[in-house]
Amino acid sequence: MLIGLSMAEICSSYPTSGGLYYWSAKLAGPRWGPFASWITGWFNIVGQWALTTSIDFSLAQLVQVMILLSTGGLNGGGYMISKYVVMALHGVFLLIHAILNSLPISMLSFLGQIGAACNFFGCFLMIVIPVVATERASPEFVFTNFNTENQNGINNYFYIFVLGLLMSQYTLTGYDASAYMSEETKDADKNGPQGIVSAIGIAVVAGWVYVVGITFAVRDIPHLLSENNDSGGHAIAQIYYEAFMSRYGSGVGAVICLGIAGLAVFFAGMSSLTSNSRIAYAFSRDGAMPFSSQLQKVNKQDVPINAVWMSALVAFCMALTSLGSLVAFQAMTSIATIGLYVAYAIPVLLRLTLGRKTFTRGRFTLGRYGTIVGWISVLWVALISVLFSLPVSYPITDQTLNYTPVAVGGVLILVVSTWIFSGRHWFKGPIKNIDDSSKEEA
Repeated sequence: MLIGLSMAEICSSYPTSGGLYYWSAKLAGPRWGPFASWITGWFNIVGQWALTTSIDFSLAQLVQVMILLSTGGLNGGGYMISKYVVMALHGVFLLIHAILNSLPISMLSFLGQIGAACNFFGCFLMIVIPVVATERASPEFVFTNFNTENQNGINNYFYIFVLGLLMSQYTLTGYDASAYMSEETKDADKNGPQGIVSAIGIAVVAGWVYVVGITFAVRDIPHLLSENNDSGGHAIAQIYYEAFMSRYGSGVGAVICLGIAGLAVFFAGMSSLTSNSRIAYAFSRDGAMPFSSQLQKVNKQDVPINAVWMSALVAFCMALTSLGSLVAFQAMTSIATIGLYVAYAIPVLLRLTLGRKTFTRGRFTLGRYGTIVGWISVLWVALISVLFSLPVSYPITDQTLNYTPVAVGGVLILVVSTWIFSGRHWFKGPIKNIDDSSKEEA
């Protein structure tokens, strides 16, 4: 929330579809602006690609589990689709999302509202799970038990706690989407910041209710995580399945509940691709992307159509690593989290340093608290970037190695080297497409 508040204050001052990388350019000043913009933009777009990839691939895996449970489960002769079919489903979902993102913004906005409603009310609907379950956990277990079982050789409580932060941090991403839609939003200097803050607030409340409700249905934790259970080790699906099987002797209700969750994931993927396409469009408009002349084109409805389909294609290609190793693919979650949060933190840091004297507050302001909130945000991003690079299993082997430092480090080396050998010679930062006199008249 503190990071979101810091970003919202900057968004109110610079409401443009360039979002984070535009903010960095303005706050860093003429000398460092192009470099700051380049780094921020590329970390942002790579993080967005990884996020879209992980969301749609997770949806394909969810469908895999739904098919398994609807045909009897792993121990009941259920059908487990192959990794190639999962990959094909991933491609289908990306195709649908690209088609939806090709629609006019009014239609996309309507679909986004439906998705938000499904996400919010779906979380509260999941309260039915502990109600259905014939055996429920006690409040003491839910609110005081600290699980150290099946932690892959890690027994340190603090270590387990910080590793557990990854999924929460990963879930709370993408709220910068309001910034990318600024040029298509009325009163963007007010509604953009409100969109950032409200997205985080709603996610926290709905997510907390969902997590608490699900935890009341938890019984045997090692069994939920076992690859030999009916869901093949998918813990949440197994909770649903056991709850309905214990009361009704059928897992149909579990599959329906998973379908509701899948619907929320589907709309999340759609929104993620929207963010992808807008940042790719804005970045290419300033000449920073390969094939920029094509990616910056919009159709008659002002939709960056080429950027939409390019982003979907990249997200499909990034998931191809799953065919070789799921361990390597799982680094996508960390790339998405660290990549996006680094991009979030850079303009906030610049606002506190190089831009502290030139920054002009907009309609949304933190007042005198802006500085302390900003520094806490920057330090938090630095901390999680280290934590999420730590090993998650012991002993460390090629199958348990955390590939995040390799992946994120690779992105950093590639981005900096392309700047040194190419970008610094021609990239001047966001292109000014409206002069000051026109702006004053507007």
